[in-house]
Amino acid sequence: MPKFGVKVDHNLTRDEARSRLEHFIDMLQRNFGDQVKDLEQNWDGDTLKFKFKTYGIQLDGGITVDDDNLNVAGDLPFAAMMFRGKIESAIREQLERIVA
Repeated sequence: MPKFGVKVDHNLTRDEARSRLEHFIDMLQRNFGDQVKDLEQNWDGDTLKFKFKTYGIQLDGGITVDDDNLNVAGDLPFAAMMFRGKIESAIREQLERIVA
């Protein structure tokens, strides 16, 4: 399965970045409303695992909190390959807002 990835720098402590990510799913729901469904998130160490459907396509991945950046990696179904750039751009934009 193809992958997607995003790296977003931050100037926060690791704990503050992690705290702000607690609301990642809420932010997706608020900003994308009916475009996303079946939202889930849970922590595995310093990685926020997430999963949701958008336009019937399942996306899942993780956001790892490092000292100075957030690293997002996930699986992208073949059906969504043509939207990879748009997906990565939307995730980057939302994460930049979270850590700003």
